[in-house]
Amino acid sequence: MASVWVGLGLAVVVGVALGMLGGGGSILTVPILTYVVGLDPREAIAASLFIVGVTSAIGALSHARERRVRWRVGGVFGAASMVGAFLGGFAGGRIPGPVLMILFALMMVATATAMLRGRKRSAPGARPSEHLPILRIILDGLAVGVATGLVGAGGGFLVVPALNLLGGLPMAVAVGTSLLVIAMKSFAGLGGYLVSVQFDWPLVLTFTLIAIGGSFAGSALAGRVPEKGLRKGFGYFVLAMGALMLLQEVPEVLQTASDYASAG
Repeated sequence: MASVWVGLGLAVVVGVALGMLGGGGSILTVPILTYVVGLDPREAIAASLFIVGVTSAIGALSHARERRVRWRVGGVFGAASMVGAFLGGFAGGRIPGPVLMILFALMMVATATAMLRGRKRSAPGARPSEHLPILRIILDGLAVGVATGLVGAGGGFLVVPALNLLGGLPMAVAVGTSLLVIAMKSFAGLGGYLVSVQFDWPLVLTFTLIAIGGSFAGSALAGRVPEKGLRKGFGYFVLAMGALMLLQEVPEVLQTASDYASAG
């Protein structure tokens, strides 16, 4: 029971990260729910999709009031992502937990790398959103959706650059629009998981409410902390966590495979 309370306390950290960085929520949520609270990896990933989806939806509404959401671009990218996310979630519910955690750790390493490289500025001659490369957006949306649905991660740090480069959106608008996309594909991925996975709704709802509260605090702090230093520090932290998870999960998977081969 104590571990559950510790996990709920760490939900504040998840919310603060989302509020300050516009992403990174699931990167923290899945390890907390798995290693601290003790949930099965598939259950933790499904729960993270709900938590991040709700938090992102609230954030998208806030950005929409400031006219920082492009509904056409977000709708096309989000719809494609929903298809990929549902398929990823459907497949993830049938993959062994340790294998999912290895895939998640690899996503953490990729996310950390993206954070450490930083966000690219829009080029002066960026393509206007009225002339969208629809096919490319759909294909990217499908790919990002599958990744998110499968392991419950890879939200804003994959979506924002895609919207910035493909849709020609200014960075602030890309961030706001990405929250719409993240919410859409998170709920689609959750639907894929719920076909085969159930979880503790009271725990998940409590975690979600605490994370939302933390996101408001993170938003208030965002302007007071240099973004570049914050992202680099968080990036190194995520990279270290991903490496530790690989060190823990890979030997277990190799041992299981060895035992299976010996028995066969």
